[in-house]
Amino acid sequence: METSVRDPVCGMDVNPSAAAAHQEHEGKPYSFCSLKCAAKFRADPAQYLQPARATVPPRASLDIYTCPMHPPVRQVGPGSCPICGMALEPQDLGRMGAAEEDNSELREMTRRLWVAAPPALVLLVLSMVPMFSMAGAHPHKSSGWLELALASPAVLWAGSPFFVRGWASVKSGHLNMFTLIALGVAVAFGYSLLTLLFPRLVPSSGYYFEPAAVIVVLVLVGQVLELRARAETGKALRGLLGLSPKTARVLRDGREDDLAIDQVAVGDTVRVRPGEKIPVDGVVLDGQSTVDESMVSGEPIPAEKGPGARVTGGTVNGTGGFLMRAERVGADTVLARIVKMVGEAQRSRAPIQNVADVVASYFVPAVIAVAVVTALVWGFFGPAPHVGHALVNAVAVLIIACPCALGLATPMAVMVGVGRGGQAGVLIRNAEALQEMARVNALVVDKTGTLTQGKPTFTSLTPVGSHPEAELLRLAAALERASEHPLASAIVAEAQSRGLSISEARDFRSTTGMGVEGTVDSRRILIGNLKFLQAHSVDTSDLIVPSEALTTEGKTVVLMAVDGAAAGVVAVEDPIKESSRAALQSLREEGIEVYMLSGDGRATALAVAHQLGITNVEAGVTPEQKGEFVRRLRAQGRVVAVAGDGINDAVALAEASVGIAMGTGTDVAMENAAITLVNGDLRGIVRARHLSKATLRNIRQNLFFAFVYNILGVPVAAGILYPFFGWLLSPMLASAAMSLSSVSVILNALRLRSLKL
Repeated sequence: METSVRDPVCGMDVNPSAAAAHQEHEGKPYSFCSLKCAAKFRADPAQYLQPARATVPPRASLDIYTCPMHPPVRQVGPGSCPICGMALEPQDLGRMGAAEEDNSELREMTRRLWVAAPPALVLLVLSMVPMFSMAGAHPHKSSGWLELALASPAVLWAGSPFFVRGWASVKSGHLNMFTLIALGVAVAFGYSLLTLLFPRLVPSSGYYFEPAAVIVVLVLVGQVLELRARAETGKALRGLLGLSPKTARVLRDGREDDLAIDQVAVGDTVRVRPGEKIPVDGVVLDGQSTVDESMVSGEPIPAEKGPGARVTGGTVNGTGGFLMRAERVGADTVLARIVKMVGEAQRSRAPIQNVADVVASYFVPAVIAVAVVTALVWGFFGPAPHVGHALVNAVAVLIIACPCALGLATPMAVMVGVGRGGQAGVLIRNAEALQEMARVNALVVDKTGTLTQGKPTFTSLTPVGSHPEAELLRLAAALERASEHPLASAIVAEAQSRGLSISEARDFRSTTGMGVEGTVDSRRILIGNLKFLQAHSVDTSDLIVPSEALTTEGKTVVLMAVDGAAAGVVAVEDPIKESSRAALQSLREEGIEVYMLSGDGRATALAVAHQLGITNVEAGVTPEQKGEFVRRLRAQGRVVAVAGDGINDAVALAEASVGIAMGTGTDVAMENAAITLVNGDLRGIVRARHLSKATLRNIRQNLFFAFVYNILGVPVAAGILYPFFGWLLSPMLASAAMSLSSVSVILNALRLRSLKL
């Protein structure tokens, strides 16, 4: 199992392969979460080389937690992020399905809130009584001791996590919202305590225990609301996890038994009864039914399933029953892969997040500087009590400027957006792809399996000699049954559907890229292309005209000879997906130029392109040529998405700005793609684009709210309105506004859960 390496400067767990910086010291390698930590280490390595911060051994029995804002942060068990101070979340939601019910951070913050709220409320009431008023020039000492007694539980115990996180941020050099909260509360409480204990040494302008306690309570309220709202982002994933049934009815050794889902093995025969959830991925062996696949594909209409049809674990069977063969179980099922991919994407960073990070890195030091200036201005030039006004306004600046809303703006929208995509059958591998999809202006699509179904079907057999069509089809099926070519299966399936008696072929021989030959019922049969028949001295003049006519219609043709004489032309086609036309039309309406690349012959490719209204066609291209074509488009400044389903599309998918794989295709294609469409429907590209635009719009709204809030809030807290209107912003109101700003950003992000795709 992989070990995690801890940053020797800030103590954060980092993945060595994704570390921001690496450095060697005395022959030993070290990894760092940021360039700032690397620079500190380089300046004084001895300060940070402590044995306790060496490699952390893996602990398989405990769960790894990570920060939604800083994905490289990883540690065993819950805690807070050393960079931003936010509560960590379980990394593997697949194992933490009960995370919402077992949120220790939420329980802890709620408990602290209930302890802090009553004494803080009493303090608030007492502040309204003249003899206890903190604003008096000569506060009553007995009231001070009472305020200290009431404020201490709220500040010293309930607020202790904020002081711990604030101090950690100072030690690591990553100043964050808790730096400002801890500093503001500590200044108010500490000044009041010194005033109470040493009244002759400290100039008194009143006690400020009340705002210190109330600020802690309001920050706790914000934390509880934030943690509850963040838990909502995992509902989509937990909903998917809940789809998987716990047992399956397996047929083994002539018996049917209900087994735990983890005991089902690949190759097992499983019975699915009406109304049941399908336990694993597989293929229908016997029976007919309809299956509701909406939770993994986004399609509301149930799909017809019969022998040979693929079914997905977690989807709901209709009124029919069937037997299926298990092909993917456990972590290999589509549902498990969806959960894994969505979870990883939710923890990835969108490029737009860099804007917020750069601002935040300068913002906290700037706020502290503004607070100091505010205190000095009010202390020297403000009205009496000078110290009291200086303290109150400086604390208000520190509290209202907490950049939590700024930091939450991007990751919360990404988390909710990626989860919504998973519900609609659009699996997004990372946040960068989610952001880039909105900028796409060129789409390159493969033909087979992407625009078409990828399953050739028999269309016609045209005799050119004396042999009847049914006899030729029977002979062709007998020979092709020994072949593994997709066209062969279409011919065999047609013969079987007609109830023809298929004999055994002898002396079967296949020539790659040419055709097959063999003996059926003492007759020598040849099936292949023109060159193959000509190489066997067959006169093909009677085959050319009908084969060319079928080719221009987009059919794939194979020629047939019996006993050395031309016998017929077999036409097979790969039907266009019903959804392809509508999807391409929608994409064109959005200004996306569509290109079709195909390895098929030009006539076939042009026929399909004509039916779909595609004017940019490249036929007969190799996988390498597909990749080169994508590189040329990107060199022209185009933002290119590539949609494909096969191994031959892997190069182009890797070269694309956004690679889109069909979930019905190969694993290689999906591994090289940034987005996977679960049911292979091109309309998923339209959904992905709409999701991308909506998520980016949501992020921009969040960033706007956060920036405007701080731009307006800090000057008001500093007292800029006092000379004109006599208005001052209480630290308590500043704390309430800060908490509400964070919650408003989260609630805005949660709107994406109801986005129509």
